[in-house]
Amino acid sequence: MRSAESKIVTRNRLREVLAEQRRRGQKIVLANGCFDTLHVGHTRYLEGARREGDVLVVAVNSDSSVCVLKGPGRPILPETARAALVGALRAVDYVVLFSEPSVEALLEDLRPDVHAKGTDYTAATVPERATSARLGVRVAIVGDPKDHSTRDFLDSVRKAPHA
Repeated sequence: MRSAESKIVTRNRLREVLAEQRRRGQKIVLANGCFDTLHVGHTRYLEGARREGDVLVVAVNSDSSVCVLKGPGRPILPETARAALVGALRAVDYVVLFSEPSVEALLEDLRPDVHAKGTDYTAATVPERATSARLGVRVAIVGDPKDHSTRDFLDSVRKAPHA
């Protein structure tokens, strides 16, 4: 079994690796997120994404992009820790960091077969749906119902009585 850190690759290295996977006829799936504290919803999302193909690539938002998306005080964990946690999951084959506001550039660059999004999206609300359609990338909504989030988890920790 590969270590979590060995799954974290640069975009250039990932392009090379995926080219070889495609030559072998394997279907590539791209999932993405901030993963700022790992919770059960994340694992179910990534396991669902993995079922959509043979190779699961997870794009993890950089620290700067998490701050823009989630606001002050975020991320809780630095990007290297978040990437390592995601890489430690059995369902995940590769992890790549990205700084852009969406994964459109990664879709263009990597050309996965499937773009997996969580159940907080619908086919109509996926931000990258037009890019996916133009590239012929199938969008799959995967995971369990969105009844847990990092924001809710952090709120419960803040409200917990402290001894």
